[in-house]
Amino acid sequence: MLGLVVADRHLVNRATGAVCLVLFTVVVLLGIAVRSRTRLPGLPRFGTMSLHRTLSLSATAFLALHITTAVVDGYVDITVVDALVPFVGDYQPLWLGLGTVALDLMLAVLVTSLLRERLGHRTWRTVHRLAYASWPVALVHGIGIGTDTGADWMTWLTVACVAAAVAAFAARLAHAARAGRRTPAALLRTAEGARP
Repeated sequence: MLGLVVADRHLVNRATGAVCLVLFTVVVLLGIAVRSRTRLPGLPRFGTMSLHRTLSLSATAFLALHITTAVVDGYVDITVVDALVPFVGDYQPLWLGLGTVALDLMLAVLVTSLLRERLGHRTWRTVHRLAYASWPVALVHGIGIGTDTGADWMTWLTVACVAAAVAAFAARLAHAARAGRRTPAALLRTAEGARP
């Protein structure tokens, strides 16, 4: 019976890791959509923002479950300190440490989001950009430490998440370039307005 409970915790840990990958990928995609002022079909702009916040909280809950099961799982020896302080654990310190770095970045984003009104928009936005850094760090953590990394389904899931994130970042960069580009007519009007 004890072996079944331990196996169940290990399966929960693996499953929550995969769910975190998907949820945080969708959160990043929605964050890019919000930043680009992109509306999702059938949703007003505030709906996209609301969905981004809701899924962020859901992803954070799955992350908490993932970390909790990793700590209580008898499969490997991971302590609470290992989960919070990067690169101090005995079990695969590099890969576990990367997961800890991603967690710490996400905690900074979460705390500043909760204190957004007190911090001001500029400070919140600067810290919130850490979410973009935490996603690839967490991805590398999962690839390095994940026990399902070699499985076909996990490979395809990872490839799909990476492809979606890369496409969204490329679209965001293209949108930013278009927004920053000035048309010849706008340049002419500016030049004419600058004449004495």
